[in-house]
Amino acid sequence: MAVVTTAYLVYLALPIALLVIGAFGETWTNTLLPSGATTRWFAEVAADPSFSRAFWTSLKVTLATCALATLIGLPLAYAATGAARGFGRLVRFVMMVPVAAPEITLGFGFLIAFSTAATPWLGSFWLLVAGHTLLTLPYLVAALMNDMEALGLADLEAAAATLGAGFWRRLFDIVVPVCVTSLFTGLVTVAAISIGEFQLSNLIAGFLDRTYPIVLLQAFYGATGFACAATVVLLVLSLLTGTASALFTAAAIRESR
Repeated sequence: MAVVTTAYLVYLALPIALLVIGAFGETWTNTLLPSGATTRWFAEVAADPSFSRAFWTSLKVTLATCALATLIGLPLAYAATGAARGFGRLVRFVMMVPVAAPEITLGFGFLIAFSTAATPWLGSFWLLVAGHTLLTLPYLVAALMNDMEALGLADLEAAAATLGAGFWRRLFDIVVPVCVTSLFTGLVTVAAISIGEFQLSNLIAGFLDRTYPIVLLQAFYGATGFACAATVVLLVLSLLTGTASALFTAAAIRESR
C-alpha cells in the first residue's frame, strides 16, 4: 500500500515539478530537463499585455461570480433548508445538473441560446460571469445547506420565533452567524473553480474578455519557459485559493464541535 501511495504522489507531483523547473530554465529542447537558469520568463509574462489583461479579467470575473453566487446561493439554501423536505431534495438535484453535465455541453448551449437577435449577449463580460456562476453555484449551495442542516438552523429559528424574534432579528442574530464560515468556505471554492475554468469560457468569452486560462493555451505555441512560467502563475493562484478553502473548512469543523 505504501508503494502504491508513493507512486501515486510521484505521478501527481512530477508534472508540477517539471513545470516549476521549466519556468526557471533558460532553454528546454528535446531534453529531460532544461539547461541554464533564468527568471526572465516571469518578467516576460508580466510585461505581456495580453496576459496582464487576461489576469485582471479573471480576477474581475471571479469577484463578480462570488458576488452573484452569494446573492443567489444564500437565499436559495436558506429557502431550501426551511421548506419542505421535498423542495430541499429538488434543489439538491437541480444543483447537481451543472456538475454532472460536461462543460462543453453547457458551452454549446450558451452558444445557441445567446447568439440570437433577441439575446445578442455572446462574448459579453456578464454572460461569462453568468456561466461561471452556473458552474460554481452548486458548491456554494451544498456547503450552505449542509451547515444549515447540521447546525439545526430551522430549530434555532423556531426557538427564536417563540421568543418573539422577527425575521430580520433572526436573520442577523442566527442565520448570518451560523452561515458565515460555510459562506466563506464556499466562496473560496467558487473562486478556485472560477480562476481555473477553461472549457466554458473558451466558447463564450469575447476577445477583450478572455480569461487567463484561455490566453495560457496560446503560450504553449511559443517558448517552453514562457509557457511554464505562465502556468506557474495560475498554479500559485489556485494553490492560494485552495489553501484558504482548507483553512476556512478547518475553522468550520472546529466551530461545529
